[in-house]
Amino acid sequence: MKGIVLGLLMSGGVMAADWPKWLGPDQDGTWDEERVIADFPEGGPKVMWREPVGLGYSGPSVSEGKVYLMDFLKTEGEVVNNPGKAVEIKGKERVRCFDAETGRPIWEHATERAYELSYPAGPRSTVTVSGGKAYALGGMGHLMCLDAKSGALIWEKDLVKLYEPGFPIWGYSAHPLVHDGLVVTMVGGEGSSVVAFDAAMGEEKWKALSSQEPGYCPPTVVEYGGTEQMIVFTPEELAALKPGTGEVLWSEPLKVNFNMSIAVPQFSDGKLYASGMGRIGALYQLDAEKPAAKQLWKGKPKTSLYSSNATPVIFDGTMYGPDIETSQLMAVDLKDGKRLWETTLPVTGEEGSRVRHGTVFLTRHEPSGRFYLFNEKGELIIAELTPKGYKELDKAQVMKPTNETFGRDVVWTAPAFAMKSAFVRNDEELVRVDLSASGGLPSEK
Repeated sequence: MKGIVLGLLMSGGVMAADWPKWLGPDQDGTWDEERVIADFPEGGPKVMWREPVGLGYSGPSVSEGKVYLMDFLKTEGEVVNNPGKAVEIKGKERVRCFDAETGRPIWEHATERAYELSYPAGPRSTVTVSGGKAYALGGMGHLMCLDAKSGALIWEKDLVKLYEPGFPIWGYSAHPLVHDGLVVTMVGGEGSSVVAFDAAMGEEKWKALSSQEPGYCPPTVVEYGGTEQMIVFTPEELAALKPGTGEVLWSEPLKVNFNMSIAVPQFSDGKLYASGMGRIGALYQLDAEKPAAKQLWKGKPKTSLYSSNATPVIFDGTMYGPDIETSQLMAVDLKDGKRLWETTLPVTGEEGSRVRHGTVFLTRHEPSGRFYLFNEKGELIIAELTPKGYKELDKAQVMKPTNETFGRDVVWTAPAFAMKSAFVRNDEELVRVDLSASGGLPSEK
């Protein structure tokens, strides 16, 4: 929360130590807590607890001393990962709540579901907690609003039945956005790419844009030139909407391969970068006088960064993130897209090792400037990322990869950072890793 160190965030009373939605309180991949470790103790960081969970790509969220997570308890079928073919499994899709201090389960909301997805192992989106409610989007397109304390179902929408969109082969994935009394999600279909519902009661308030499929990228809100703009990235375009009404403020064509608009467009100092599968990526300058966008540059095969599975981070004019085409962590100069450096070390654990769709999640620690990375090998890494290079300060194996892709074992779930801890999960367990320091920010290693 930039500019706020203690107390409550102005938007909704979220505690500074919370991580109530995907990518954190401001949905920008920034962690603001102080007094956290700069390197791990001998033998690795302390694991405070481990709790069994089911299948899922959904990351945890943390709010008011509770951890929220979606998973899938399989009863029929076999999880086979074929990128071009849907596989059917049956079981219970669950939204679960745990005590953040002990890991003890508090409640669960379970529904019998039949999944028919490519990479079928569980739900994708992270629970969004806001205003005493937990909003969850299931892999087959069921949007749920639950009481955050009890797990009681308040309302539910079957997005596929209501809007009849083209179904995304990798499942509904766009984390719900709660903003000014609305919950907004990507749906797909004619006139219903984006749909906003009343957060309390579930009535549709507006819908906008058209796309056969919804893609996999959640909406976000930025403010520039005194105007709030809801940024949405469909498989066919990058657009800004008026948050309260869904009115289209501007739209730019940006068509990605295989409908894989996944990584959230990143905003910094009036500039917006979006990228997707197929070496598709461009930087836009937003107009400070009126809602509009102008393309500044478009990426080429050997320039820019094409993030997909994990969203990049922009800091001080440099963009850092994993490239979907090369599986390298890269630094890119935002002014022209020039690649400053690239390395596979934090992704695969070996320099020069190339894999397909290599994934690492980046979180920037605001007080220290360090980055905390969680990679597909289940490793937690503390590193310095600067325009000059990548410096690994420490690394620890905190969980094993339990899923599979392209012949290698992976864990593809984004972490949460809250309560001076990292909360991570795979297909077997949810884990809290202690990152607290005894006092004060420690010196760099």
